[in-house]
Amino acid sequence: MSRKIIIDKYQGNTHYSVKVIDSFGQEYYLGYSNVLSDSFRKETERRAEEIWSNEVKREITPMEKAIKWCVDNDVSKGREPSLD
Repeated sequence: MSRKIIIDKYQGNTHYSVKVIDSFGQEYYLGYSNVLSDSFRKETERRAEEIWSNEVKREITPMEKAIKWCVDNDVSKGREPSLD
Protein backbone atom coordinates (compact mmCIF):
# COMPACT_ATOMS: atom_id res chain seq x y z
CA MET A 1 0.00 0.00 0.00
CA SER A 2 1.28 3.46 -0.71
CA ARG A 3 1.13 6.55 1.43
CA LYS A 4 -1.49 9.09 0.39
CA ILE A 5 -2.95 12.45 1.31
CA ILE A 6 -6.59 12.66 0.24
CA ILE A 7 -8.39 16.01 0.07
CA ASP A 8 -12.03 15.57 -0.97
CA LYS A 9 -14.76 18.08 -1.60
CA TYR A 10 -18.18 16.62 -2.08
CA GLN A 11 -20.52 18.21 -4.61
CA GLY A 12 -22.43 21.08 -3.08
CA ASN A 13 -20.25 21.12 0.02
CA THR A 14 -18.26 24.21 1.02
CA HIS A 15 -15.52 22.38 2.98
CA TYR A 16 -12.71 19.98 2.11
CA SER A 17 -12.24 16.75 4.06
CA VAL A 18 -8.62 15.73 4.70
CA LYS A 19 -7.29 12.27 5.51
CA VAL A 20 -3.91 10.54 5.38
CA ILE A 21 -3.29 6.87 4.55
CA ASP A 22 -0.10 5.23 5.78
CA SER A 23 1.84 2.39 4.13
CA PHE A 24 -0.21 -0.22 6.05
CA GLY A 25 -3.50 1.15 4.66
CA GLN A 26 -4.57 2.69 7.96
CA GLU A 27 -6.53 5.95 7.61
CA TYR A 28 -6.09 9.04 9.78
CA TYR A 29 -8.70 11.77 9.59
CA LEU A 30 -7.18 15.27 9.86
CA GLY A 31 -10.33 17.38 9.73
CA TYR A 32 -12.05 19.92 7.49
CA SER A 33 -11.01 23.15 5.83
CA ASN A 34 -12.95 25.67 3.80
CA VAL A 35 -9.92 26.91 1.80
CA LEU A 36 -6.98 25.28 0.01
CA SER A 37 -4.29 27.85 0.73
CA ASP A 38 -0.55 27.21 0.58
CA SER A 39 -0.33 27.33 4.38
CA PHE A 40 -3.11 24.72 4.63
CA ARG A 41 -1.29 22.43 2.18
CA LYS A 42 2.02 22.83 4.02
CA GLU A 43 0.39 22.08 7.38
CA THR A 44 -1.33 19.01 5.91
CA GLU A 45 1.96 17.76 4.49
CA ARG A 46 3.72 18.38 7.83
CA ARG A 47 1.07 16.42 9.73
CA ALA A 48 1.17 13.61 7.14
CA GLU A 49 4.97 13.36 7.45
CA GLU A 50 4.58 13.16 11.24
CA ILE A 51 2.07 10.32 10.91
CA TRP A 52 4.23 8.48 8.38
CA SER A 53 7.38 8.79 10.50
CA ASN A 54 5.59 7.18 13.48
CA GLU A 55 3.48 4.56 11.69
CA VAL A 56 3.10 1.13 13.25
CA LYS A 57 1.07 -1.74 11.89
CA ARG A 58 -2.01 -2.13 14.07
CA GLU A 59 -2.82 -5.63 15.29
CA ILE A 60 -6.13 -7.10 14.11
CA THR A 61 -8.48 -7.73 17.03
CA PRO A 62 -10.40 -11.01 17.45
CA MET A 63 -13.66 -9.10 16.74
CA GLU A 64 -12.27 -7.80 13.43
CA LYS A 65 -11.17 -11.33 12.49
CA ALA A 66 -14.66 -12.66 13.23
CA ILE A 67 -16.33 -9.93 11.16
CA LYS A 68 -13.96 -10.58 8.25
CA TRP A 69 -14.71 -14.31 8.45
CA CYS A 70 -18.48 -13.62 8.35
CA VAL A 71 -18.14 -11.29 5.35
CA ASP A 72 -15.84 -13.70 3.48
CA ASN A 73 -18.23 -16.58 4.22
CA ASP A 74 -21.20 -14.64 2.80
CA VAL A 75 -19.23 -13.67 -0.32
CA SER A 76 -18.07 -17.26 -0.93
CA LYS A 77 -21.71 -18.41 -0.81
CA GLY A 78 -22.79 -15.72 -3.25
CA ARG A 79 -24.72 -13.67 -0.70
CA GLU A 80 -24.57 -9.95 -0.05
CA PRO A 81 -22.48 -9.45 3.12
CA SER A 82 -24.64 -8.32 6.04
CA LEU A 83 -23.74 -7.84 9.68
CA ASP A 84 -27.35 -7.39 10.82
